[in-house]
Amino acid sequence: MLGLRPVPAAAPREDNLNRAPARALAIMLCYNTEELTRAVLAKFPPRRTYDVLIVDDGSTDGTPALVDAFPARVVHHERNRGLGAAIKTGYRFALEHGYDVIVIMAGNNKDDPAEIPRLLRPILEEGYDYVQGSRFRDGGSYENLPAARRFLVKTHALLIRVLTGCRATDAINGFRAYRAALLADPRIDVWQDWLDGYELESYLHYKVLTLGYRFTEAAVSKSYPAPTRRGKYSHIRPVVDWWVIVRPLFFLKLGLKK
Repeated sequence: MLGLRPVPAAAPREDNLNRAPARALAIMLCYNTEELTRAVLAKFPPRRTYDVLIVDDGSTDGTPALVDAFPARVVHHERNRGLGAAIKTGYRFALEHGYDVIVIMAGNNKDDPAEIPRLLRPILEEGYDYVQGSRFRDGGSYENLPAARRFLVKTHALLIRVLTGCRATDAINGFRAYRAALLADPRIDVWQDWLDGYELESYLHYKVLTLGYRFTEAAVSKSYPAPTRRGKYSHIRPVVDWWVIVRPLFFLKLGLKK
């Protein structure tokens, strides 16, 4: 596991040695991805060390019925509310049910559930607070990554480096894990309305890096549909949503948002 600046992992504190094992929740986000969601659900192992929550963000296709048939907790939004809002729904569930660690993953078959332990291990065994999945680390991969998305990922990582000093390689990857306790930090306010879209993930990433939490990256895969496949490979719109993704970095650096 490669630790990244600014802070190393900490040794377990003596007062934590006799605590009950941490409870982890994997939150999978879906929106009109029926066939892709069917594929990713088939990849979950039957025996897991974590629980699963599926948040359906107002799908109008067959996704709601599909996820309802899967052996996991499911929350449905009556309408599409945005990625950040869907993640917040998962946060509320995790906090209300006493989970210690949260994993966020896409329900469109780009993330592999078999790799969830890679994200959990640094937190549960090595003392990290936040683990970012990276397709560019040794052992990671990126199948059919579109050129436009690669440009966005690399540009975003460069901005993170310039603004925080952290040499992150894949800061835009939504496949990540962190301690639920981060959400209780009064300096981190994920509940703001302006974070209901794609802004939330960049916001939290910047906050974690600048507030001194223990951070690392873990190698994961990211799989996009083959170029010959019809249909969109993502709900993210070039340029318009790209700005939505990066603007939290500038807002926070300039003190325009908290």
